[in-house]
Amino acid sequence: MNFITKIDINILNWIAENLRHPLLDKLMLDVTSLGDMGIFWICLLIVFFTTKEYKQMAKVMFISMIISVIVCNLMLKPIVHRTRPFNINTAIELIAAKPLDYSFPSGHTMFSFTSVTVILMMAKSKLLKYFTLAIAILIALSRMYLYFHYPTDVLAGFILGSLISYFTVKYMKNKNLHLFK
Repeated sequence: MNFITKIDINILNWIAENLRHPLLDKLMLDVTSLGDMGIFWICLLIVFFTTKEYKQMAKVMFISMIISVIVCNLMLKPIVHRTRPFNINTAIELIAAKPLDYSFPSGHTMFSFTSVTVILMMAKSKLLKYFTLAIAILIALSRMYLYFHYPTDVLAGFILGSLISYFTVKYMKNKNLHLFK
């Protein structure tokens, strides 16, 4: 086990030993399910597409989501091939079914921050920005709480998802693509 993985496991063990509680277990299971297959973000995207105010933002969000899925699930996970933390610490008692794919980066986190970064950059409503940011953060934290991802997986998902959307928004605005007319 390398140095970074040891630190990651120590953090996850601290979370499991100090924060686990039946009420928090239920909350984290519910929160993480919002990120399953990006369901919360895809539902939000559909709602945005039906509104005049957020239709342009929905187009950018959709493109960012496609890029994020390609980078995370089709490129990075198969290339990096990182085993999940519960396979390293087999003594941990999981409270949910084991994910079957690889660990790096956290897809739940990456897709959440891909989506919320577009919202933060383009939405006018502060309430929408704060609400979706809180959901994205909780989804990311739930992945560590459930012992499904290392902290570095979550950090990478946050950074990559945010960067994908940041550059997608900037590129589309700079090119004056029809999305912004």
